[in-house]
Amino acid sequence: MPSTRGQHCARPPEPGPFPNTMSPARRSRPNDQAHDVIIIGAGIIGLATAQKLQEAGRKVTLIDRKGIALETSTGNAGGLAFTDLMPLATSGMWRKLPKWLMDPLGPLTIPPAYFLPILPWLVRFMRAGLPDRIDQSIRAQAAMMKVAEAEMGKLVKACKLQDRVMLDGSLELYESEAELKASAPGWRRRTDAGIPFEHVRGERLAELQPGLSPRIVAGTFTPTWQAVTEPYEFARAIGEHVLVNGAEFIEAAVASVKPDAEHALINTADGRTFKANQVVIAAGAWSKALTAPLGDHVPLETERGYNTTLPDPQFDLRRQLIFGGHGFVVSNLSTGIRVGGAVELGGLELKPNFARADAMLKKAALFMPGLNTTGGKQWMGFRPSLPDSLPVIGASSASPRVIYAFGHGHLGLTQSAGTGQLVSELLAGQIPQIVLAPFSPQRF
Repeated sequence: MPSTRGQHCARPPEPGPFPNTMSPARRSRPNDQAHDVIIIGAGIIGLATAQKLQEAGRKVTLIDRKGIALETSTGNAGGLAFTDLMPLATSGMWRKLPKWLMDPLGPLTIPPAYFLPILPWLVRFMRAGLPDRIDQSIRAQAAMMKVAEAEMGKLVKACKLQDRVMLDGSLELYESEAELKASAPGWRRRTDAGIPFEHVRGERLAELQPGLSPRIVAGTFTPTWQAVTEPYEFARAIGEHVLVNGAEFIEAAVASVKPDAEHALINTADGRTFKANQVVIAAGAWSKALTAPLGDHVPLETERGYNTTLPDPQFDLRRQLIFGGHGFVVSNLSTGIRVGGAVELGGLELKPNFARADAMLKKAALFMPGLNTTGGKQWMGFRPSLPDSLPVIGASSASPRVIYAFGHGHLGLTQSAGTGQLVSELLAGQIPQIVLAPFSPQRF
């Protein structure tokens, strides 16, 4: 597998045109002619779903308000975290929560004006942290990850993206032995799931990642963790693949989805109407407005994630580093080193607070002496998050013609191909390869 270490570009890639996005011939489709499958949302979930549907012989149309992979898929951390089984709502997180909430720039924050609107979600989040519900969540997540890893391997091969996947593993880092000890329950869960890992110190830690501060006393190496070389370029390549293979793309903001006995009508904000035999709603953080009128009041929230991509970091980053105690990761991308993460529960309308990105960058420099933090490009994205850390995958209450695929939180890239395959099976009337009850839109 080619390595990209040391091959950093001056800046992240800029969005560009795609082949066959909407040719004049395709624009001439009669208004009363139904599309086969319309996917609302052209982020990584929508794109992976399109690829899986094409493999199944379906004709796909993508509709997105901005373009191919131009929202959260543009700037995520790039991890393929198939070993990440733990829900956010764990006892360890609850112990940290009061301290985190006291820090407006900490790993998790809620702007005061947003506390009341998000209170019902927080109550569900608290319930999701009960021991029996954590067990259920981990079992469901483990099943999902097996599908996700297998289907991502197939997608990578089909789209010829092998050189865009890195197999260097990840390294979670701790500032004290007490912090490592506190992480033990999560690692026991991974042992039960057959996930290999290695707790490291001293020379072994320095071998896996040289140049760390003495403040870091231990780490956990997960060898099967994967990452992509650049998440936007990875998603864009899938987009190019599905468009070259006959998918259509329409740039429009979808206002509503209205299924009837034979079709579903998709109405856009600019007054257009499209008819489809089946519809997939994969609009990420914007999905809630489309699903509520269909009778599904899914408690979808928005985790606003921040990062900075450093074009000339001058640091020999060997693999993705995870600073769990501070809620951020450091990723080695073809465009530079990306420092990002944390959670700001603030909805879709609040202005970005890039002081959060600055705070993570300062911490990264503290833990990684020699890191050049100048010249970085900041970014904020909206992670679609559900209280139990599981996505919604299943049919709407209004009609089996409308399938939901959203709410993946931090795991959208990781679970994209698996979600796409499960959606393809649902649309074909097949029995999905895993039990989808834990992911049901009606589970709430």
